Amino acid sequence: MQKTDPLHAATRHADLATDRLADAADGQFYLVGGGIAAMAAAAFLIRDGRVRGRNITILEALDKPGGSLDGAGTAQSGYVVRGGRMLESKYLCTYDLFSSIPTLDDSKSVTQEIFDWNETIRTSSTSRLVRNGRREAAPAYGLDEKHLLTLGRLSIEPEGMLADSRIADHFDASFFETNFWLMWCTTFAFQPWHSAVEFRRYLLRFAHMSAGFNQLHGIMRTVYNQYDSMVLPLRRWLDDHGVVFEADTCVTDLLVDETDTLNRVRGLVCETAQRRFELPVGPADKVIVTLGSMTAASSLGGMDRPAPLNTVDSTGAWRLWKNIAAGRPEFGHPSVFADHTDASKWLSFTVTLRDPTLFRLIRDLTGNVPGEGGLITFPESSWLASIVLPHQPHFIGQPADVQVLWGYGLRVDEPGDFVGKPMHACTGREILTEMLGHLQIEAEAARILDHANCIPCMMPFITSQFLPRKHGDRPAVTPEGWRNLAFIGQFCELPDDVVFTVEYSVRSAQNAAYALLDLDRAAPAVYKGLHDPRVVHQAFSSLRDRT
Repeated sequence: MQKTDPLHAATRHADLATDRLADAADGQFYLVGGGIAAMAAAAFLIRDGRVRGRNITILEALDKPGGSLDGAGTAQSGYVVRGGRMLESKYLCTYDLFSSIPTLDDSKSVTQEIFDWNETIRTSSTSRLVRNGRREAAPAYGLDEKHLLTLGRLSIEPEGMLADSRIADHFDASFFETNFWLMWCTTFAFQPWHSAVEFRRYLLRFAHMSAGFNQLHGIMRTVYNQYDSMVLPLRRWLDDHGVVFEADTCVTDLLVDETDTLNRVRGLVCETAQRRFELPVGPADKVIVTLGSMTAASSLGGMDRPAPLNTVDSTGAWRLWKNIAAGRPEFGHPSVFADHTDASKWLSFTVTLRDPTLFRLIRDLTGNVPGEGGLITFPESSWLASIVLPHQPHFIGQPADVQVLWGYGLRVDEPGDFVGKPMHACTGREILTEMLGHLQIEAEAARILDHANCIPCMMPFITSQFLPRKHGDRPAVTPEGWRNLAFIGQFCELPDDVVFTVEYSVRSAQNAAYALLDLDRAAPAVYKGLHDPRVVHQAFSSLRDRT
């Protein structure tokens, strides 16, 4: 990707809010949900649609924006990152957006900062898998001809033929014991019972990264956690342009007028801690709704308490989608994604350390400095657990003598190999004890635990977007028959692109903004490496060479 001028973002739209007239000056935009999709939509409305920031209101049920791109805590109380979304060079919508957003120090654009940072620290794992306390550099994929033929078939088979089938419907048990699957499922958080359609999309979307997949080549990171590196600069830019944020405001339903040729939203039903009210939506106004939430009902534990499993979504995201979809098939089928938490839950944990011993030992074991190695998976773990040591500091203002690492497990109901309890029932101390066991750290374990704060986080809906689905379960960004409504986020339909990525949210936002404004422009096309014969050859030869 071509690099931008370091001062490009700081000057490109400096006087936009005052110097440019809105094409729809009298129209208001109401954005439901304050995650990265809504924030991106607001930015595209302002930057490309000339909408005044003061004409945009973002309604968020929580007390701050950012959604799943979160990062919080202190060195004293412990830091928490529920998850981190990996980036790569072909996230064209994301980099388009953030090329216009200056970093917090105004030195360059966020996009330029990301590319500069990843030139400095390139992900190159020398220990993607750790078995029996020993690292495996560039693990062989272990695929046989049958597996390769099935992967090839899935790559060319139309989505319609896969319907709502599962990955496990297409492979025998041996596939799920290969290193390829172990690295694939832990990199992207797939389970055997997840959607074969989504699996196929991932195969196609990331074909250009196949050759270095076993060392995580091409994976890109932000300087800090993504809340500090992406959400905070974007929030400041939106504030500077006058966008109105209404926090602690839950939208529970849409009031609609279905008497005309095209239906329209005429009001929003809102709730705060103090009252319930209806917000009118005028004839010239438009509404953009973020559907569902993969981090809804998240709960935190502590060093000496497990994270409880909640299934009640306090944000109201799932309730809103179910309310508006009742009797309207063009709004999709939220129950497909929301009503199967046993198939979509897993648990992450964030460890705050006040002693460098663990980082030193992992560095010596893996051969990677923090920030370089990426995800480390323990294939022998009954939890199928992984950890990652990001570059330090991982938070703005993090003290120099404090380190932060993150990890997660995919099999949270299985008993641990060292603590003998299911991961979901474990305290932070027990989770960290299990990780130390797989790292074969014994002599220093007591010292590490004495200086650590491990905070588990249970997320019941975290991979709900991967659940088996069929055509129509996810609605279009602009549903048919509606003139002032658009859907964004992980649960609308974007052909060819893949969910569980920042890019999907930003692409949906860009499409929604352009469609509602009837702009004669389009989001950058999804990169399709399989149209390049060199990519195809490289992808399949690299997999076969490691059988």
